[in-house]
Amino acid sequence: MTSRLSALSVDAVEPLRLARFWAGVLGREMADDPHDVALSPGDGTGFRIRFVPTRDRKTGRNWTHFELTSETPEAQRRTVARALELGGEHYDVGQLPDEKHVVLADPEGNEFCVIEPGNRFLAGCGFLGALSCDGTREVGHFWSAALGWPLVWDQNEETAIQSPDGGPKIAWGGPPLMPKPARNRLRFDLAPPPGGDRDEEVERLLSLGATRIDSERAEPGPVAMADPDGNEFCVLTPR
Repeated sequence: MTSRLSALSVDAVEPLRLARFWAGVLGREMADDPHDVALSPGDGTGFRIRFVPTRDRKTGRNWTHFELTSETPEAQRRTVARALELGGEHYDVGQLPDEKHVVLADPEGNEFCVIEPGNRFLAGCGFLGALSCDGTREVGHFWSAALGWPLVWDQNEETAIQSPDGGPKIAWGGPPLMPKPARNRLRFDLAPPPGGDRDEEVERLLSLGATRIDSERAEPGPVAMADPDGNEFCVLTPR
């Protein structure tokens, strides 16, 4: 049995504002939660996007960003225009003038790309085509085993996985890696399988190469862990 990707947690100084931005860009519904603001699953993704309060503003580039797809050049222009209208802005990550994808940032500076039509790697993935990450080949294999998602790309140190049910890919670009932030602003929340046990799932993930980054005392609640590249994630208590 494997974990389920329950949510992608995003640190936000203004969670409600950021949730409204992404709800508008992705065309998703907002779902209120006592502890955070979330977007309900859409586009076949099967996981929520949670916006979690933080006092720390973004510094440096994220290790993970969204890649949004476009069916036509006009659709790409509409997505860019909608994001700018909602409070996004153009963002320079060193892209070349002749590159066809458009790099933007949300109101708190989180980078994302609007990909040009005809991208075969993201074909059939839906509007939210991918979570693109800095990461090693090892971490791609770790997450394939952790989630039970097959590898759909494994070449030249680059890896990608995708749920058997479809939806966005999660891709890692291989070395060289950017300097890692002190704490990733985008993190995975994993839920144990139905009928599963949190502590058993933690032990399974440790055997795959994860580490614990919180106290090892047996306490209720989420367990904070890190993957082989040091990316933080949480294992939730079964509901």
